[in-house]
Amino acid sequence: MESKNFLCFQCSDALGGKGCTKVGVCGKKSDVAKMQDLLIFATKGISAVTTRLRAEGKPVKPHVNRLITLNLFMTITNANFDRKAFIQRVEQTLKTKSKLLDAVDDKKNLPAAALWSDTQENFDAKAENVGILATANEDIRSLRELITYGLKGMAAYLYHANALGYDDENINAFAQATLAKLLDDNLSGDDLTALALETGKFGVDAMALLDKANTETYGNPEVTKVKLGVGKNPAILISGHDLRDLEQLLEQTEGTGVDVYTHGEMLPAHYYPKFKKFKHLVGNYGNAWHLQQTEFEKFNGVILLTTNCLMPPKKSYADKIFTTGAVGYPGCKRVEEVDGKKDFSPLIELAKKCPPPTELETGEIVGGFAHEQVFAVADKVVEAVKSGAIKKFVVMGGCDGRQKSREYYTEFAKALPKDTVILTAGCAKYKYIKENLGDIGGIPRVLDAGQCNDCYSLALIALKLKEVFGLDDVNKLPIVFNIGWHEAKAVCVLLALLYLGVKNIHLGPVLPAFLSPNVTKVLVENFGIGGTSTVEEDIKKMIG
Repeated sequence: MESKNFLCFQCSDALGGKGCTKVGVCGKKSDVAKMQDLLIFATKGISAVTTRLRAEGKPVKPHVNRLITLNLFMTITNANFDRKAFIQRVEQTLKTKSKLLDAVDDKKNLPAAALWSDTQENFDAKAENVGILATANEDIRSLRELITYGLKGMAAYLYHANALGYDDENINAFAQATLAKLLDDNLSGDDLTALALETGKFGVDAMALLDKANTETYGNPEVTKVKLGVGKNPAILISGHDLRDLEQLLEQTEGTGVDVYTHGEMLPAHYYPKFKKFKHLVGNYGNAWHLQQTEFEKFNGVILLTTNCLMPPKKSYADKIFTTGAVGYPGCKRVEEVDGKKDFSPLIELAKKCPPPTELETGEIVGGFAHEQVFAVADKVVEAVKSGAIKKFVVMGGCDGRQKSREYYTEFAKALPKDTVILTAGCAKYKYIKENLGDIGGIPRVLDAGQCNDCYSLALIALKLKEVFGLDDVNKLPIVFNIGWHEAKAVCVLLALLYLGVKNIHLGPVLPAFLSPNVTKVLVENFGIGGTSTVEEDIKKMIG
């Protein structure tokens, strides 16, 4: 049954710059969208209960926190297309909430979502009334969605940290309290604006937690040359973002004759010292997520999707797709975690029967310029700035996407003056990292810090430069922000940058459809948020 109230505008692909109403540009169907809306509603309800429990001085157990984190992560763009998976999560959330309610002393004034309990037969009818359009006021709706997407991005960072055994009760408590507040019709636009900035603060904390988890587990990223060619062995291609999944896959494939390649946002795994010991981690195959349908077909082997950035698989390779964690697609095989471990033996056995990958390209990508690597050469960077060799840093991190308009970022990078350095993280790098833009006195003109999950490094680098130059405001640095965005993690990064005081951020290729005209006006007037125009105009405006 098609939803009469289906609206999804959480990503940059929102149809017509307004939103998808019949089927998502991503391939998400309306019946799946309805269950995502219902899961968010159920998650707000259980969050109201956990918030009340904390107010009563009662602990919330880690498995409850992680249920809420995964619920949010599952609804991120291009993560899960499986209606049954969402139905199961709604049922699990309601069951868990029921047990928590028994421990609440004061059930008065809990929102309706906290008390809602139902059966699967009624889920579709309920979903019709709890989606985005349930908030009638356009500006309140816009701010609520801005915060919700920031929380989804935060959940992504928290999920990956949790996988490595790291957690933070303050982040969990804030996220859940904020979800509960999004049910409060008494909150004004000013209240929600302040809450959005507070979401940015905790977004910084979540990114810092993940950075700590990754670096303490795998070491600080090192400057690394990553091969783009292929070998002669059958192989498994791992895509998504989850480093713990990669670690387990590499351990289980060692000595089997099966090679492993990274794809998309998994490229930066090569930068970590711990992964370099695995000689069968051959290199990186392909580019950003939106090209996967062509590239996966040519890979010939098995493909493991660990998180978001899945496109509906083509029949030619669908039988070789495996999903795990937050990601899912109807009919695709899954690998579940049991007692903290995942068994990838079915992938390995299938891979052995597959031909080696078809070569897409040769050469190499150089990356690994996370905060510690840049700090190590800070003196050299400062001297280059003082001498005039480096005139400007341009932050071009974020997401790549399918729109032809994103070719703008390739042309912008190529048109930048030779005395500028690009700081990047995320799959946006694929638009220019292979363009051989040269170096400045041995400092590469493209410094890749890693995944979109590693955007924290870009913030730390900016703050470090502010410190070494003795400035009192990060906006006085010779640094500009021209960021490509696609989904909720980019929204979390945006809110984090606003919390850190960064102004005049250019966001493209389009401004988010979920921003109402009035909310956009506030962001423009208070923070200098702007879109992009032509390469020539933007070079003149940003670089001078």
